Amino acid sequence: MGNDRHDQVLDALGAAIANGSLPPGTVLRSEELQERFGASRTVAREVVRVLETMRLTSSKRRVGVTVREPGEWNHYDPKLIRWQLDGPARPAALAILNELRSAIEPCAARYAALRATPEERGRLGALGERLARTARARDLPTFLEFDIAFHDLLLSASGNPMFAQLSEVVAEVLTGRTGHGLMPPEPQPEAVALHLEVAAAVAAADADRAERAMRDIVIQAREEIAALVE
Repeated sequence: MGNDRHDQVLDALGAAIANGSLPPGTVLRSEELQERFGASRTVAREVVRVLETMRLTSSKRRVGVTVREPGEWNHYDPKLIRWQLDGPARPAALAILNELRSAIEPCAARYAALRATPEERGRLGALGERLARTARARDLPTFLEFDIAFHDLLLSASGNPMFAQLSEVVAEVLTGRTGHGLMPPEPQPEAVALHLEVAAAVAAADADRAERAMRDIVIQAREEIAALVE
């Protein structure tokens, strides 16, 4: 129960900071947080500590806990991404995240084609086939599960640990798209075919082909989101 209350207060306070309801410079006092959210002193203190690790707030003696400027936030934190995608600035957040994906994932696909182990190549192909099956069945929850696994494996198979650590960021983008109705009822056949193309290119160690197909995936995702947000 304690953890549930902690998570509820963290989500409420974090979302308020992320969407600007608590703008930079706002001072958060423990007593006010306890009263506002009906939280114990311990929960309020733990929540503030998490926000500080995310660089959303800072603590100074005689001042208290203060909301930081957005430029100082850890924008790679999955919780912050989730709060932004849940808020009114969702279109802007999606655009920023898609720019990140455009910069990283095609390169990751290229290096996966060059560096993936035989086992990773086989798993990527199997995930592509599962995506195709669940797309035809219009099973979006299961499709999302396999889509996250596909992109996670691709980033990991690149052999670049910094790419691999972006898997949670990509997972939040994919989850947010589905959770907020920014996916068509049935995944586009072209998108599924491109995932299969990436898997085939990685299996064949064709770096140019893998990079090109992944770039097309990200471009198509951007266009789908733009059409649904407008």
